Amino acid sequence: MKTLFEMRPIFSALLRNKLGPFLVATQVALSLAILVNAIYIVNLRLDAAARPSGVANELDVFRVHIGNQKLGGHEDQMAMQKREAATIRAVPGVTSVARTNSFPISYAGSNSSVFNDRKQTIKTADSGIYFTADSLVKTWGLQLIQGQDFQAGDYIETDPNTSKEFVKKVIVSKALAEKLFPDQTNFVGKEFFFGSGDDAKDVRIIGVVETLQTSSGQTEPRGAYTTLMPARLSNISYEGYAVRAEPGQRDRVMKEVENALRRDSTTPIKVTMKTMEKMRIARYRSEKGLAWMLLTVSVLLMLVTASGIVGMSTLWVAQRRKQIGVRRALGARKVDILRYFITENIVITSGGIVVGIALSIGLNQILVSQFELSKLPLPYLFFAPFIFWTLGLIATFGPASRAAGISPATATRSA
Repeated sequence: MKTLFEMRPIFSALLRNKLGPFLVATQVALSLAILVNAIYIVNLRLDAAARPSGVANELDVFRVHIGNQKLGGHEDQMAMQKREAATIRAVPGVTSVARTNSFPISYAGSNSSVFNDRKQTIKTADSGIYFTADSLVKTWGLQLIQGQDFQAGDYIETDPNTSKEFVKKVIVSKALAEKLFPDQTNFVGKEFFFGSGDDAKDVRIIGVVETLQTSSGQTEPRGAYTTLMPARLSNISYEGYAVRAEPGQRDRVMKEVENALRRDSTTPIKVTMKTMEKMRIARYRSEKGLAWMLLTVSVLLMLVTASGIVGMSTLWVAQRRKQIGVRRALGARKVDILRYFITENIVITSGGIVVGIALSIGLNQILVSQFELSKLPLPYLFFAPFIFWTLGLIATFGPASRAAGISPATATRSA
C-alpha cells in the first residue's frame, strides 16, 4: 500500500512535466532497439568468423603457389606437377601434400551449379569446387562420415581448355548432400549433375565429409556446399599445393619447402605461401571490423543514454529543492527521497523499454528481409531490459543521493 501511495506523486509529477520524461523514454527506446540488434549482429559475425573450415588443426596447414604453371604442353605440366609435389613431400616435417585449385576461406576458388536432374531449369545449389590430384581428405584432415576417399583409379589427368573429360566420382560435404537429397540419410551412390540439359555431367557420390567451407566461406549453409573432384589439371594458373606440416613445425617447413622448390627448378620461379591462419584473418577482417564498429556504437549509445538520465535527474533535483525540503521537514528520510527518484526513473525507463522491445522486433524484421539475417532470438529481448534498468539506476543514483542530502532548512529557504 505504501508503494502504491508513493506512485501517485510520481505519476502526477510526470504528467505535469511530460517533455523531459518523454525524451528520456524515447532515448531509451531507440538505444535499446539499436543495441539489441547491434549485439545480435556482432554475435552472428563473430560466430561466422569462428566457424570451422573443415580443415583439422589449421595452424599446421599452408598453401604453396608456384608461378609459371603453364610452361610446356599437357604432358610436361603433368610431369612438373608430380615433380613439385615430390619435392615438397621430401622436406622433413611435411606429413601430406595435395595439389588443389582452391583453399577454404581463401577467396580464391571456383563454383559450379549442381542439379538433381539434367532436365531441371533451376539449379539445386551452387557448390564450391576443389579439384585435387591427391588426398585432400588426408592433407586437410577432413572428417569422412560416409563412404571412402578417392582411390588411384579415380583420378583423371586432363586439360579443361581442350578436353571434355570429366570426373565420375566425387566427395561432397554433408551440407550439400542434404541439400541435394533432403529425404535421404545415406548419400553414397547417389548421382547428381553439374549443369543441365544435354551438356550436363553426371557424377556419383563415393564419400561425404562432415564439413568443408567454400573458398569464400559464405553464410551457412551455402558456405558449406562443396565438392571434391579427383583431377589433375593442366593450363590452370591458379592451382597450388596444400601442405600439412608436423605440429609446431609449420614455419620451418615453409622456409625449407620454398628453398627446395627453388633449388630443384631448372628455371627461376616465383613461390608464394600463405598459412590458413592468415587466410582466416583476411577472410573475416571485415566481419570483425563490423563487430568492433557496432560495439563502439553500442557503448556510445549507452553513454549518451546515461548522460541523458543524469541530466534529467539533476535538473529535476534543482527544480524540486523546495519540494524536497518540505518532505524532509515533514519527516521524510534520506532513503525515502532516494527511493522516490529511483522509482521515478524506473517508471520512465520501463516505458522506454516496452517501446524499445517493439522497435527491436520491427528493426530485426527489416534486417531479416533486406539482409537475410535470422530472426532475433528471444533471450536478447529478455536480457536487454535489465541492462537499461541497471543503467538507469546507476545514472540516477548520483543526483538522487544529492537530493537526499539536501537539508530542510536550505531547501525551504526563500530564493
